Amino acid sequence: MTWLLLSLLLAQPPAPALEARVQKLIDASGGEVAVVMRTLDGKAQLRIDPDKSFHAASTMKVPIMIELFRQAEAGTLSLDEPLPIRNEFHSIVDGSVYQLGVGDDSDADVYKAVGTTLTLRQLCEAMITVSSNFAANLLIERVGAANVRKTVDRLGASGMVVLRGVEDQKAFDKGLNNTTTAAALAVLLEKIAKGQAVSRKADAEMVAILKRQKFRDAIPSGVPEGVEVAHKTGNITKIHHDAAIVYGPRPYVLVVLVRGIQEQKVSGPLIASISKEIWDELASTPARPR
Repeated sequence: MTWLLLSLLLAQPPAPALEARVQKLIDASGGEVAVVMRTLDGKAQLRIDPDKSFHAASTMKVPIMIELFRQAEAGTLSLDEPLPIRNEFHSIVDGSVYQLGVGDDSDADVYKAVGTTLTLRQLCEAMITVSSNFAANLLIERVGAANVRKTVDRLGASGMVVLRGVEDQKAFDKGLNNTTTAAALAVLLEKIAKGQAVSRKADAEMVAILKRQKFRDAIPSGVPEGVEVAHKTGNITKIHHDAAIVYGPRPYVLVVLVRGIQEQKVSGPLIASISKEIWDELASTPARPR
């Protein structure tokens, strides 16, 4: 029996009241919602549609970051390596060239660097903290989407499937999209939190980057002010996700995936409400010995 399977069997399920309260929020929202929570000590968990597949949106940037740090650890690249900034990418359908538009991105700074260079470290920071699509595309071409998938599978998170960069319209039209499950994202974040994704040093650097995330209207809004949250959001039309490591008295991983709600001003508070229910539950139930 593997350690992971044993830990899952030993994990105490949450009080039924918590699952009922979270399900009530989901039912009232009218959206499709998947939730996975697991304390880092492995003693409590909540799983609602953990294996339902969603468009990954920008949560796919987490495995890109992991692969970047893996290759840096292996010595095949350096995080301080300069990369030429060119707004030119290739569709996975036929290799045709496409470009990104600054108006469709969440950050303009990388576009200002076209014709110059930025380091891989700088691009990773932009990709995670302000969710730069331009930075993500540059990095996925540098590390290779196939390598990202291999690393995801090795870590046991095969529900995350990274096929391509952002805004590949030909691929989108053919249904070739990056997808994820709540369970897969939870595995990746738990590996990072425990120093098991790449190495303790590399994973600590990734946690620090995730803590600098600028978009905080979802999971962080459901925990008390001052609690550290290392997380990555994802938003496209009718999609809003947040995946986090919450550093409370009982640190835990929480992933909430939402589909079918048009307005982020509605989906954000929904995720925050789920986050608060989980925080309150864990704060009121101290960990018991195995």
